[in-house]
Amino acid sequence: MFAAESSSNGLDGMPEAPATVEVVGYRLAAIDLNGAAEWLMRAAQQEDRPRLIVTLNPEIVVRSGTSVALRSALRHADLTVADGVGLLWAARRAGHILPGRVSGIDLVCRAMELGGSSLRVYFLGAGPGVAERAAAKAQERWGTRVAGFHHGYFSGEAESEQVISEVRSAAPNLLLAGLGEGQEEFLDSNRLALGAKVLVGVGGTLDVLAGEAQRTPAWTRKLHLEWAWRVGLDRRRWHRIPRLLRFVRLVRARTP
Repeated sequence: MFAAESSSNGLDGMPEAPATVEVVGYRLAAIDLNGAAEWLMRAAQQEDRPRLIVTLNPEIVVRSGTSVALRSALRHADLTVADGVGLLWAARRAGHILPGRVSGIDLVCRAMELGGSSLRVYFLGAGPGVAERAAAKAQERWGTRVAGFHHGYFSGEAESEQVISEVRSAAPNLLLAGLGEGQEEFLDSNRLALGAKVLVGVGGTLDVLAGEAQRTPAWTRKLHLEWAWRVGLDRRRWHRIPRLLRFVRLVRARTP
């Protein structure tokens, strides 16, 4: 179907670190989608150290309140962008106007569009076969060079070490990890061992790339109502409503 290949990109030198603002205790980059994708592409060509990108949303913020490991991952991220209208709203209440939302799937797609055949990507996560199909679609659409793929159904130290070893051997420029809750912690605690130059937790992005799930209608994205569409129509997501309400209370408590 496709082959894993090796290449390098012609982009040289890291751009200056984007300006940041503090929102609900974390530093958010004041950067738009194109700026974030270009930063990712530059970082993917560096040799000095791996860089972690976090696409922050209200649920992650709420979960970080009870997880030391997640708080550590968020604070050690090299680039944190606002994935969700809730973060834009929280920033406004704190007196900051961000350039716009940078969703995980938009960031990933834009980066692969920019990188084309010069970007080596490892696809990790989702159910059996999904990462492979996502990789095939990316290669077909953007010419992405596939460093490898593996499903996200692994657990325990032995299995985790095996997956980490496989990723490291593949030496990707970019690691996309769709591992659900815990993906940021996994990437942060294993960033050196994984050997990727850039690591991004992408949630359900692999399912969308593979055609297993559909994005919400374009009008919901334009009006920043993706979250309402997803939560309202999918009972499996109703458990997220209490977290969203806690996020609202948290923001109001911090920005009276």
